Amino acid sequence: MLCISSKPTEKKDRVHHDPQLSDKVHDDAQNFDYDHDAFLGADEAKTFDQLTPEESKERLGVMVDKIDTDKDGFVTEGELEAWIKKAQKKYVYDSVERQWQEFDMNQDGLISWDEYRNVTYGTYLDDPDPDDGFNYKQMMVRDERRFKMADKDGDLTATKEEFTAFLHPEEYDYMKDIVVQETMEDIDKNGDGFIDLEEYIGDMYSQDGDADEPEWVKTEREQFVEFRDKNRDGKMDKEETKDWILPSDYDHAEAEARHLVYESDQNKDGKLTKEEIVEKYDLFVGSQATDFGEALVRHDEF
Repeated sequence: MLCISSKPTEKKDRVHHDPQLSDKVHDDAQNFDYDHDAFLGADEAKTFDQLTPEESKERLGVMVDKIDTDKDGFVTEGELEAWIKKAQKKYVYDSVERQWQEFDMNQDGLISWDEYRNVTYGTYLDDPDPDDGFNYKQMMVRDERRFKMADKDGDLTATKEEFTAFLHPEEYDYMKDIVVQETMEDIDKNGDGFIDLEEYIGDMYSQDGDADEPEWVKTEREQFVEFRDKNRDGKMDKEETKDWILPSDYDHAEAEARHLVYESDQNKDGKLTKEEIVEKYDLFVGSQATDFGEALVRHDEF
């Protein structure tokens, strides 16, 4: 386990934001690059730029069948939103895939708590008193609690989805309470179950003999008093901590799903057929044609 300590004057960020769907500008009058990144994920979007329009349409048609999860022949805003969220979380699934083989010791397609514990804490279990300064017993208790929370059916064995929730709890609604609980335990030094102002600041900034606090620390003090501590009792409880670290941000995926339906829905029935999507394929995916078109535009600018 790697422990990286940041510089005392740098701000530690505990807030989980949904990342942007793309770093491109969303301007459909110029190009559909933003939509391609949002719909496919940036890496996959690049691969489509190498395909002919026919290949792009064909692959998009296959995707539509996957997006239509209830198999009723239509793609709804909700199905599109779920697809976009999954495309954006590809890095999460990739990281789980990389770790899966390491923990699934008996290759049964599941990871039991015993398997995880033995791989992660095996050396500690053999030598319960290591001298590297880590409190492995505490870490193991915490991991077990999180594992049990992720394990929806309570059989102490994780499916791939449950293991993903264990490793990336901030991505799952049913895991949000454990994210809040773990954060509070990290910051709440006096163990009263709350985060007071000094604990809040102390988590982000250690004075280390500095006479003057940096400006951002003063701003954070004001933030705590004005916004974090909503009921003005001088400390943050569980709900106030949740509002701080898991803010309900603007839902980019929902907005993009609405945009894609609006632009492609020819008969305005509020949902899309495969034909409607493939007809507007260049909005959803790139191809050599869109790439070539943009290359021409770039050439004209010179």
